[in-house]
Order: sequence, then C-alpha cells, then structure tokens
Amino acid sequence: MNFENKVSTVPGFIRNIVVNIHPETHPFLSHKVKDTWVDITYKEAIEKIDAISAWLLHIGIQKGDKLALIIENGPDYIYYDQALQQIGAVNTSIYPTLSEADMEYILNDSGARTILVGNPFLFKKVLKIANNCPALIRVIPAFDDHEKHINSAVNANIVSLKQVAEEGLTLIDQYRSAITTSREAILPSDLSCLIYTSGTTGIPKGVMLTHYNLTTNVWASLIQITVVDKDDVFLSFLPLSHVFERTATYHICLAVGCKIAFAQSLDLLARNMGEVRPTVMNCVPRLLERIQDRAMKSGTAGGGFKAKIFTWSLGIGRKFRETNEAGKTPGIVLSVQNRIAEKLVFNKIKEKTGGRLKFMISGGGALPKNVGEFFGDLGIKVLEGYGLTETSPVMSVNEQDRQVYGTAGRVIPGIEVGIQNIDTKQIYTIQTHESFKPDFQSEEGEIIVRGHCVMKGYWNKPEETAVAIDADGWFHTGDIGRFYKGNIQITDRLKNMLVNAYGKNVYPTPVENTYLKSPKIEGVFLIGDKREHITAIIIPNKESLQEQFNLKEEFFERPEVFIDDKEINQWIGQDIRKLSNELAKFERIKAFKVKRKPFSMEDGEITPTLKAKRKVIEKKYADVIDELYLQETEAD
Repeated sequence: MNFENKVSTVPGFIRNIVVNIHPETHPFLSHKVKDTWVDITYKEAIEKIDAISAWLLHIGIQKGDKLALIIENGPDYIYYDQALQQIGAVNTSIYPTLSEADMEYILNDSGARTILVGNPFLFKKVLKIANNCPALIRVIPAFDDHEKHINSAVNANIVSLKQVAEEGLTLIDQYRSAITTSREAILPSDLSCLIYTSGTTGIPKGVMLTHYNLTTNVWASLIQITVVDKDDVFLSFLPLSHVFERTATYHICLAVGCKIAFAQSLDLLARNMGEVRPTVMNCVPRLLERIQDRAMKSGTAGGGFKAKIFTWSLGIGRKFRETNEAGKTPGIVLSVQNRIAEKLVFNKIKEKTGGRLKFMISGGGALPKNVGEFFGDLGIKVLEGYGLTETSPVMSVNEQDRQVYGTAGRVIPGIEVGIQNIDTKQIYTIQTHESFKPDFQSEEGEIIVRGHCVMKGYWNKPEETAVAIDADGWFHTGDIGRFYKGNIQITDRLKNMLVNAYGKNVYPTPVENTYLKSPKIEGVFLIGDKREHITAIIIPNKESLQEQFNLKEEFFERPEVFIDDKEINQWIGQDIRKLSNELAKFERIKAFKVKRKPFSMEDGEITPTLKAKRKVIEKKYADVIDELYLQETEAD
C-alpha cells in the first residue's frame, strides 16, 4: 500500500487543509464558552500555533526536546501540540488522573523541558513535584489567576499560556522563517510523541511513536472507513492524552478537514451531543453499555403498552438488521414495520445523540457482542476497532458495509497480523488487508503484528523493546485472539488468563461480558488462577441498586468496602445463577463479594484506560478473596 503521496508529518496536516481542502476562514474547532458554542477558524488557530512556536524557539526549545502536557481536551491542547510538533519537539502527554509519583517519573524519564497544565488542581500537583524534575524549565498554566495557587518556591519559571501567546505574537515575524525551516526539516522517521502506558503491572513505559507511525495509521484507517468527509463534525470527549482519541478524532479530522467540537465533560456529554449534533463520535464500550442500560430501562419502565411497543420495535429492528446483513432485501411488511419502529422508538433514542450520527467507533477495549447488536437494531452503526498504544493505535476496524458483531474488524492496509501459538511459538496464520476472506477462520493464539503501525520502541528501555518486538519485527501484543469471518476477534489479554487448579484456561473478558448482560451489574473482576473454581468481585449498578432497595447516597459513602446485606447479595445472585447457564461449568462464578464503590484510578486499582490492575487488586483484597474460597457458594 503506497502512502508516499500523502502528508507524512503531523504538522503537515493542518497546512494541507488550508491549501487543498478548506479556506482559512472555515471552522476548525468548537468549544463552549459560558453558555455559547464558539467556533475557531483555521486562520485563528494557525496564528495562535505560530505564536506559541515562536515563543518556544525564543526560550531555546530545540528539535527532539520533550514538552509535556497535562490538560483536558480543548483548543489549548491543539494549539500547544501543533506548536511543538512543527518545530520538531516531542509531545509528552500525561493523564490528568495519574498520581504525583507517576507524573514525576514521566517528567524525569522523558526529560521534559516544559509542562502545560490545565486547571488549578493539576497545577498544585505539578508544583509539588516540579523541584524534583531538574530538566523542567517552564510550568505553563492554561488558566487565569494562577498566581494565587503558588504557595512555595519553584525552580522552573511559571508563565501563563495567555502570556506565552501574547509574547509569541510579538515574536512571530522574528521567528517565522525559523518555524517554516523547522517544519520542513521534520522527517517522517522523527519522534512525534511519547505516550506512557501505565499498564496493569510495572512502571510506566514511554511508547515512541514517529510522524510516520501516526500519519500512516490515519491514511490506512481512512481507506478502511471510507465515509468520513470534510463536512463531518466530531464530538471529542475521550482524553487526547490517549492515542485512540488522538488518532481517531484529532488526526483523522486534521487529515480530512472535519470540525472538532470539545465536550465540556463526561457528565455533560449527553447535553453536548444534543447541542453539537455530531456526525461521528469515538467512544469506549462502557459508555455504550450505559446508553443501552438507560435506553432499556426507559423503554420498559412501568410495563404496559409502552414497554410492549419498545420490545416489539427492538425485535423488528433485529429482523431488519439481520436480513440486510445476510445480503437480502427486507420484504414490504418488514420494511413498513421497521419504519413504524423508527418513528415510535428508534428516532427518539437517536434524537438524544443529536440525530445526525453516521457512525460511532468503539475502541479501548472489547465491545460485548450484544451491545453492538443493540445499537445495530436501532439503526445506529457502531464500528469496533482494535489496537494498542504501541500500534499507533489502529490495527483493525469494522468496515461500514461489512460488520461482524463481536469482532474488531478487518486488518487495515499496509500491515501484517499473525496468530501465534502461545506455547510452541508456531505462527498459525498471517493475514493482511488484501488477503481478507469473509469466511476465513483461524486457531486461537497471541496476536502479533508488524508494519507501519509498530512503535519505534520504549523510551530508555531497550531490553523491554527487544522483548516486545522480536528479531523478525513482530510486535507481540499480549492479546489472545483469532480470525473469525476474516475479522480479528479478541479473546482476552495473555496476562489476564486464569489457569484453574485442574489446568483449564479461563479467559476473563468473555466470561465477565456474559455477567455484564445483567442490568444489576456494573463491573466484574474474575478470580480463580490456580484455584478449584471461579469467584468474583462484583460492582453493582448503582442506579438499579438504589431503585430496588430505596437507598440513599449515604449508603454508598459508608467506610465498609463490601456490601454484606443478604438481600442485596441474593438479588444479584439471581442474575449470576441465570447467566451462568450460558457458560461452561469451569467458567461459572461460584461465590462473589459486592463492592460498594467501583475500582478507581485514585486508589491505584485501574489504569487510565480503565483496565483492572489484577495484581494490585488481588493483593489489596487478598483476605476477602481467601474468604470467598472458604464460604458456601452464593451462586450455585
């Protein structure tokens, strides 16, 4: 696959837009200021970007310097990133939820020279560790009145982003030629960003992604999803510190010329969807599960005729979808019934998303098959993709016109994906975009990949790099999967695999997804490695629990970590027993404990991408887990 004639550096994207796609006066970004959505044109953005670049050059920033960002999504992230990218510096984004210790480690490991800080809370955290980071020369708060939050001496200079932009404007003429020269000197092989993966074990590792990695991943993804166009509006709410949102929203929009609107927060996302009326959104499986839960609850609440219409409509939607997916034309009766279902039920749900969604892309974890099918029944296309930070990230994504629910789609152009035997290391199959066959199925094993998407390596960690990328150039994902109907299907993480006392392999993700079908259950953490049977820590669905038992907020604020109420445990146990029938006997939950609050990043129990840290959780709750294997089974 030839990408040679495409833009091959990140700062090349925006310049290509104003030359070949949109006039400078066209809206590029949109964000809410007080109660009003404000558009920012390409011309306004480029002026701000160039001003920041001029200032950075003025303070001595050079090609290859690492510049950190710890800031929420918004125009300031884009300005600063584009400004540093076009002078050859390296974006080192930090998740806002990380601990001070992790922040300090990343700043020192990367040798970050500056850090852009998004709000007073994060600013205070940065100030606590700034003096422990000798390479840090500037702390740049992106908010007003930062002075009142400084209560101790800091070695690094503190200057607001507003001041940076104002001073930079006076420096543009002086540095305009240097900015152009710097931008044109960037090679596709140069480092564009360091993204630190916290992982479920070990210290953070800085993934080195080049301009070639990122830009080629965009062009390959656009070959796979052909329906993105320059008039699309993306609503961005997933963190730009994560490579999924950076590639699948930010860089895709830069390549095509789409408008990016920034959601105010996750809490206000539903309102923002109605206001912005996006045509495309990237999301994570858990959000889609919550939308499904709420839609089901709203549609069936109170029973009666309304609930019957809702259930009937979903059934018609399913028949209509399955007929189309089988390559058949729905008959007149089914088509009329589907139009009625659209009018009575589906359109009302779609209106809550703004009513213009062409599709959503789900990433960051496996999407349960039933969730994808639910949205498909409504006529809302959810395309599941797959990849890792180390793969830029996209390795595969479902095609618009050939979707297989429960899979992560076809391999993107320009890469090879193999399935390798975990024990013998035999490669069962190697598939490419061109080798796709809709009836192909392979054996299960570790997913490996090589090609343009694979990272340059881990920063300062040659040994870990050598383990991850073998001598033949294969990156070992650590994910277990297979090819099903020509698409990649993820089974689980290799490190997550449980081997019970009888030698049976249990992959937690599909088992957990089975129990997550219950509207009573928000999360499941499976236990059972080297044990005779499976147990679990259950996170209840808070809304369902409150409604069923008339619980007040104080109940969830109690200091006891687990809920021992017999009625609540029996209520959840009913669904666990019922859903266990869908699983093999050795996969079924035999006992469980109900946790009062979800696992949290603050407590170090999950990663910023919401993956459970298995070793941390098992160690932290070891006594409780041991009790599960002593008590009578709850779910038998």
